[in-house]
Amino acid sequence: MTALEDVFREEWGRVLASLVGYLGDFDRAEDAAQEAFAIAARRWPDTGQPANPGAWLVTTARNRAIDRIRRERTLAEKIHLLPVPENVMDELDETVIKDERLELIFTCCHPALPLDGQVALTLRTLGGLHTADIARAFLVPEETMKKRLSRAKNKIKATGIPFAVPGADLLPERLDAVLAVLYLIFNEDYSGRVDLGQDAIRLARVLAVLMPQEPETHGLLALMLIHHARRRARYSGQDLVLLDDQDRTLWDTTQIATGHTVLDRALLLGGRGPYVIQAVIASLQTHQRVDWPQIARLYERLAHLTGSPVVELNRAAALAQAGDPATALRTVDHLPLDDYLYYHSTRGELLRRMGRPTEARQAYGRALDLATSTAERRFLTRRLEQL
Repeated sequence: MTALEDVFREEWGRVLASLVGYLGDFDRAEDAAQEAFAIAARRWPDTGQPANPGAWLVTTARNRAIDRIRRERTLAEKIHLLPVPENVMDELDETVIKDERLELIFTCCHPALPLDGQVALTLRTLGGLHTADIARAFLVPEETMKKRLSRAKNKIKATGIPFAVPGADLLPERLDAVLAVLYLIFNEDYSGRVDLGQDAIRLARVLAVLMPQEPETHGLLALMLIHHARRRARYSGQDLVLLDDQDRTLWDTTQIATGHTVLDRALLLGGRGPYVIQAVIASLQTHQRVDWPQIARLYERLAHLTGSPVVELNRAAALAQAGDPATALRTVDHLPLDDYLYYHSTRGELLRRMGRPTEARQAYGRALDLATSTAERRFLTRRLEQL
């Protein structure tokens, strides 16, 4: 990766956030940011990278935006058409470049926007991903993703969604929405289609830096780091590999250690929320001897917090791992998850362990009907063949 690519990854979100706050317009801000990076690509190989590349890029982008708006204003005065915001003509203090990424995160993840728009806008503006890459990740045509991004930007403009961090009364609920968007992005990594995990981790790191006293931001980052550290071991060729069968030498132990450190920070801050609990579970799963009874108890706490039947399903799987498949099966049989792939695959595994192969085949067969990825289908087919 070149030095400019490194700067792009590190600074794109900061530069764009500063421009959106300054210009009040996503499209103008993105155009100006792209122009600044293009100028850097031409000049820096000859002049060298400036000491503060982020400030250089923001200043260059703002100057370009101001030049463009001045040209448009001149044209507007002639044809009386174009409204131009006034504040962009203010003097620019190049020594003070505020980090406005937090405002941008909360704008992109505003509940007035549809969830798919929140995800796409977060990846485009803060993650710096190209529209084509986002479209590939979510298996939609590029033109569809362009329209999705355009609708989200237009909604922000039309409804006056503020470029601001919400007040204390709204912050917990709004932060939950931001964390949910980042975790949704991260979970696309599990499809095996594209590695969005690193992008989600990068965004979570930004959030943890910007909100250092919020334990759930650290909990989510720890959860992502620990899970992503095991990514290489989750697949063997096209085959899915379960935790018990994974080659631990493929785990990124440095990243796991970083995840544990981040989790310690969340716990020191008094974290007891859903992401902190999930991070504790993920941490326990990295131990040589996994304490499944403790994991089952943690899932029980998580179920009380979330009311999620999927969490109850995970608790049942932990109970089975702890040696109690009968209780696990009774739990699973009462869950309203008939259209959920992992409900049927978990139920098939429990029935297999209890020596009920006919029912296990039926459960695995239903899971196979619901499977969408090659790895899932191969895994379930193997299980059926083993029965």
